[in-house]
Amino acid sequence: MTLVQQKLDHLKAKEATTFAMGGEPAVSKHTAKGKLTARERLDRLFDQGSFREIDRFVTHRCNNFGMEDVSIPADGVITGHGLVGGRPLFAYAQDFTSRAGSLGEMHAKKICKIMDMAMKAGVPVVGMNDSGGARIQEGVDALAGYGEIFFRNSCASGVIPQISAIMGATAGGAVYSPAMTDFIFMVKKTSHMFITGPEVIKSVTGEEVGFDALGGAVAHCTKSGVAHFASEDDAHCIEQIKLLLSYLPSNNMEDPPWHPTDDPDERLCPELTDLVPDNPMKPYNMVDIIRSIADHGIFFEPHSLYAQNIITCFIRLGGRTVGVIANQPKVLAGCLDINASDKASRFIRFCDAFNIPLLTIADVPGFLPGTQQEWGGIIRHGAKLLWSYSEATVPKLLLIVKKDYGGAYLAMSSRHLGADMAFAWPTAEVAVMGAEGAANIIHRKEIQKSENPSVTRVEKIQEYNDLFLNPYIAAGRGYIDAVILPAETRMHLIDALQIMGSKREARPAKKHGNIPL
Repeated sequence: MTLVQQKLDHLKAKEATTFAMGGEPAVSKHTAKGKLTARERLDRLFDQGSFREIDRFVTHRCNNFGMEDVSIPADGVITGHGLVGGRPLFAYAQDFTSRAGSLGEMHAKKICKIMDMAMKAGVPVVGMNDSGGARIQEGVDALAGYGEIFFRNSCASGVIPQISAIMGATAGGAVYSPAMTDFIFMVKKTSHMFITGPEVIKSVTGEEVGFDALGGAVAHCTKSGVAHFASEDDAHCIEQIKLLLSYLPSNNMEDPPWHPTDDPDERLCPELTDLVPDNPMKPYNMVDIIRSIADHGIFFEPHSLYAQNIITCFIRLGGRTVGVIANQPKVLAGCLDINASDKASRFIRFCDAFNIPLLTIADVPGFLPGTQQEWGGIIRHGAKLLWSYSEATVPKLLLIVKKDYGGAYLAMSSRHLGADMAFAWPTAEVAVMGAEGAANIIHRKEIQKSENPSVTRVEKIQEYNDLFLNPYIAAGRGYIDAVILPAETRMHLIDALQIMGSKREARPAKKHGNIPL
């Protein structure tokens, strides 16, 4: 055997060791839980044969507690790049079969390296988290590793899309990197996120709670809003990530990818004509409007389980990605509250950062009243929505379909916050408040002095209805650009997107604003 052949065989042997990950017993135990291995996850994410691994032979440098005799293949994390849908992507996947995917100095450096490369190349990053946390034997070096990752999350924010997939354990300091990324996917029953686990909580507070109830996918998608997607299994999670990437540009200097469509721009939507009920107390499903106008009725909804009184989703109009923010009359009558304001604000800022036009569909009676909302800071949280719309410089379209009252009218991308084009259906009602409340305030004394107060009250309500509960006063002031037939909505929106696609708008020079967090 030649010396060259010996070296080639040595390389193959070293590769085989890393491909074996934590060894057959650990891999079998891992897959028995219904989980894919780190390498299987990356194989499913990238186009076939396109993945190129980086730092395969990196090893830890820890000499404490007998670690000098411990070998951890790839130091517990697999990193590299490849193509997804023919477009470049960097990714890493923590390997729980190798020392529980614990994060140490070199593990963190591998992640930091691909994040740095992704920033230079202008390419998104996907992180697949499945780790027991900091490698305790490495002490402060492990903590430093987390800090280096957090710093890069901050630097990359608004420059390249960052996506996190929680595909196993993620606890303590490990949860903060995903929380700093743009979207978080979790897998039902097999993934968890929490600062402190159930045992610590019980010992400190006496409260008993299970892993799923505390930090499972459903808990974080419905209660905390930390996660955006709850996937059925690893494979489903990866497919959803690929779908999300198809809507996004690779970086903040690009426009979103255009997808050819055979859905005609001028297609009418006759089903919208009678969608809004005459009875204001009868709800309807805002999703029906979104599906009707979107290319082939397709939309992709982050945060579908959280703050359901507002919808945030991606659609395509004429092949172009659009971010939609819409009130949902089926939930809390579409009122804005603390959680809805936060949810919409973050979505708006993401879309603005990555050149995704915004479409706001308004049917909102106001902000949700009550002591819990006031004490919880609805003023501050609602201000985030006003801030985010005002700050956004992408094309902003507004469609008012029914109620648009008071401060919520302003908050839902009104012309006064910079909407570029505002449309309204004939059913739209733009006013300070509903007719009953307005009549009670404006005509209180007249109603009280009337010989028949109930009849007078009904008359004044009808008078206010006739005067103000329509779109024409706002249109007369130029606050609404056009009152359109519901069936022609898609056509008008696509025309507006096309004409405003070259929009350029600047804000005053500053380091950054002080958003009311």
